[in-house]
Amino acid sequence: MNFLITLLEKYFLPIAGKIGGQKHLVALRDAFVGTIPATMAGSVAVMLNALLRDLPPQFFDGYDGNTIPIIKDIIAINGFIWNGTLAIAGLIFVFSWGFNLAKAYGVNELSGGIVSTAASIAGITFSFSGSITGLNLNQETVDSINNAGWAATSEGITAAGWGWLPLSNLDANFFFTAMIIGFVATMIYVKLMLKDITIKLPESVPPAISKAFAAIIPATVALYVVGLFYYVFSKLVPDLTFLQWLQETIALPLLGLSQGFGAVILVTLFVQLFWFFGIHGPNVLAPILEGVFGVAQLENVNLFQQGGMDAVLESGYMWVRGSFDAYVWYGGSGGTIILIIALLLFSKRKDYRTIANLSVGPGIFNINEPIMFGLPIVLNPLMFIPFLIAPVVSVAIGYFATILGLVAPVSVVVAWVTPPFLFSYLATGADWRAPIVTLVAMVASFLIWLPFVISANKMDPDLTKEDPVVDSESDNNSIQG
Repeated sequence: MNFLITLLEKYFLPIAGKIGGQKHLVALRDAFVGTIPATMAGSVAVMLNALLRDLPPQFFDGYDGNTIPIIKDIIAINGFIWNGTLAIAGLIFVFSWGFNLAKAYGVNELSGGIVSTAASIAGITFSFSGSITGLNLNQETVDSINNAGWAATSEGITAAGWGWLPLSNLDANFFFTAMIIGFVATMIYVKLMLKDITIKLPESVPPAISKAFAAIIPATVALYVVGLFYYVFSKLVPDLTFLQWLQETIALPLLGLSQGFGAVILVTLFVQLFWFFGIHGPNVLAPILEGVFGVAQLENVNLFQQGGMDAVLESGYMWVRGSFDAYVWYGGSGGTIILIIALLLFSKRKDYRTIANLSVGPGIFNINEPIMFGLPIVLNPLMFIPFLIAPVVSVAIGYFATILGLVAPVSVVVAWVTPPFLFSYLATGADWRAPIVTLVAMVASFLIWLPFVISANKMDPDLTKEDPVVDSESDNNSIQG
C-alpha cells in the first residue's frame, strides 16, 4: 500500500497539481460556476412544472394543470423563467467564459465577455427557408399566407424569414462552439490588450470610458479574425454553419462516448484520486463534468420541459452530470456520508467518532470537507481502497439501473446541497424508484467501508499499550485528524 501511495505521489500528484492550477482550465471551471444562478433558477422552474404539470397525471386520471386556475398561471410563469435561463444557457455561458478568461489575464473582464459573446453569435444562422408542395389550398388561405410575408400557391407554400435566432443554437448545443470560438476571440483580445495596442485617452476621462475605448482595437481585431474564419468556413462547407458542423462532428460523438460505462467509471476514479491527494476532483474535472456531462443534462432538462419524461427517454441521455450526485456522491465525493454512518455505528476510536459527529450535519447536505480533512481521508492509506472502490460500485449500480430502465434518467437540475434521497427523487422528475436505487448504492458502499472502519479500531492508540505520542510513520496511518 505504501508503495502505491508513493507511486501516486511521484507521478500522479504533480500532474494533478498542474491541471488544478492551469489558468485556462480554472477559467473554464469558473465560467461554468458563473452560470449557476441562471441554471438553478431555470431548474427550479422546470422542477415546479414537473410537480404541478407532469407528475399528477400519473396518479390522477384526467388531470391537466394547464386548465386549473392559479396552477396554469404558475406553469406559464415558469415557462418565462425557462425562456430566460435554460433555453439560452449556452448564451449565458459564453459571456461567463470570456469574462473569466479576461479576468485570468488581468484585463477588462466586461469587454472579454462581450467579445466572446459577439464572436460566438456571429456564426449562428439568422434566417430560415423551406417549402411544402402537393397541397390543395383555397384562395383565402393562399392570400393569408402571402399577406404574412411568405409565398403560397394553391399547390404549395414557400416560407422564409430573417432575424431568427433558433433556441436550439443558444441552449446547451452552444457550449462547444462557445468553448472554441469564445476562447480564440477572447485570447486575441487579451493578447492585444497585454501588448497595449489600445486607444489611450487623457487621465481626466472617466475610467469606465477609458476602459471601453482601450478595448476597441483588440475587440475589433478579434471579431474580424473570427468573421474571416466564418466566411472561409461558409465557402468550404456551404451547407452547414460552424455550430452545426461542430455539433455533428465533435459534440454529438463526444456526448455519445460519455454515455459508455468505461467513460463514467474513468471519470469517477479520477475524481476520487484527485480528492485523495487533497485536490477538489470535481473542480479539476469541471471541463469534462460540466462541458460534457453537464451539456447532456441541460439537453435532458430542455427535453423534459418540452415533452416530459417520454421526450427524455426517446431523445435524451441516460447518464448526465446530476447522475453522479444522485447515485455516487451522496454526502459529497466518494459517498462519504456512508463512512460517517459506519464510524458512528462501529468505530471505537474516539478521534474518528468525534470527527464523524462533527461531520454528520454537513454530510447530510453533501459537504464533505470536515470528514475529508478532519479524519482525514486525504493521504490516509487505510481509507484509500474503500474511497476508490465504493464510488465505482455505486456508479455501476446507478448506471445500470438507469440504462436498464429501472429508474428514469436525471432530467432536472437540483441544488447540490439537497440531501441524498430527496436529490435523486427530484432530479429524476419525481421518480419514486430513484431513492431506492440510491439506497441500494448506499448499502453496497456501506459494506465496502465497514471492514476498513473495523480495522481502524485496532489502530486506536487508546486501545493499545503504546505511548500515544507516535512517530511520523504511525501518524500517517493511525491518528490523523
